[in-house]
Amino acid sequence: MKLKLPELYFTYRSYTLAGALVFLYVLGFFHVFFYHTANLFLLFLLLLTSIEIGILFKNKKGIEAKRHTPLKLSNGDDNVITIYIKNQYPFDVHASLVDELPILFQIRDFKKIFFLPTEKETHIRYTLKPTQRGEYYFGAIRVFVSSRMKLVERRFSFQENNMLPVYPSFIQMKKYELLAIHNRLTIEGIKKIRRLGHTSEFEYIKEYAQGDYVKNINWKASARRNKIMVNKYQDEKAQQVYCAIDMGRTMKMPFNGMTLLDYAINASLVLSNIAYKKDDKPGLITFSDKVQCFVAAERRSTQMHRIVEALYKQQTLFYESSYEQLYQYTHTYLTQRSLFLLFTNFEHISSLKRQLKYLKQLSKKHTLLVVFFENTELQNQLQQPANNILDIYYKAIAEKMNTEKHIITNTLSALGIQSIYTAPQNLSVAVINKYLELKARGLV
Repeated sequence: MKLKLPELYFTYRSYTLAGALVFLYVLGFFHVFFYHTANLFLLFLLLLTSIEIGILFKNKKGIEAKRHTPLKLSNGDDNVITIYIKNQYPFDVHASLVDELPILFQIRDFKKIFFLPTEKETHIRYTLKPTQRGEYYFGAIRVFVSSRMKLVERRFSFQENNMLPVYPSFIQMKKYELLAIHNRLTIEGIKKIRRLGHTSEFEYIKEYAQGDYVKNINWKASARRNKIMVNKYQDEKAQQVYCAIDMGRTMKMPFNGMTLLDYAINASLVLSNIAYKKDDKPGLITFSDKVQCFVAAERRSTQMHRIVEALYKQQTLFYESSYEQLYQYTHTYLTQRSLFLLFTNFEHISSLKRQLKYLKQLSKKHTLLVVFFENTELQNQLQQPANNILDIYYKAIAEKMNTEKHIITNTLSALGIQSIYTAPQNLSVAVINKYLELKARGLV
């Protein structure tokens, strides 16, 4: 048996017993009985330690462990990681698990302690919530095992350098897709939008399900079948829906660990998928000082994959965003009228006025929907009581900035430009609601 010292560790119990041994030797200076007792105790402790080292290192593969992960992680969501551990020793072991998590999580105290019977397998499941896209590198799985004596531990190491990419929130995308398929979007806060007339053609009759319009009930068919039946109308299809994402410095603002850009990217992915399921043609544009990425709106089967891959690579830049470049690019390449969702952030009315002429031009050629963010810190400040002069000053500034946000909304509305003003955590629901509303009104 070849003993690898880097894999051998003494436990807390062994250090405690060593401290007791030292104490006995100190007492031995005063009475010979304690000195002889300490010698016997030392021999007994060395014997037990040698036995445990022998039984732990005799089996070269006493423990097996592997990490089971998804192929990619979903940004802003809880991702489940599972570690399977099997005890191949002929005796029960006490074990502790240390998984070397990616440095971006800044988690340095991950440790799980458990008891594992002989020839048994267990699994340890935990969740990770990344807050930015990119490559996340896992280190090794470290398993420390000891026998019932728990004097020493042997370390096993598995799976070095495992890399997982973090993509935009495909978990959120699949959740809304599933709700849309089962016509249950109202469960997540998606409003029922009343259709303003039927400009589309009758498609078929089906059994009533939650979320169907009551006015679409076909009473004759219901009487024949003895169950409630509704008319199904085919929406106008193959409309272009573009998500344009501002990649400038204003989108670097953080909220709950994520940037506004990442919230916009997640919402763009969700909406693009919903539009695709509604038989529209989703597309994507990202820009800062120039247009960085363009995915033409199409109905091809690989369209969502192209959008996901494009969104994964986007990074916030610290340039001032050029709406002039955006308008010129869309004027050249977007010849068909589209629903154009612009994800950006205006903190002051002055920042809107600088871009207003380009927004006007965009709204002439497309159904423009400007999406910008509510500053939740301002709302928190407004709700706090003012107990002194400094608090009054802060509340006055917060009220001024909050008022400017509403002025921005009113300015866009006066120009006939649709807008969404929402908190980052409500962005996906707000965007889907607006898309369904515009579609019901025949604007998409």
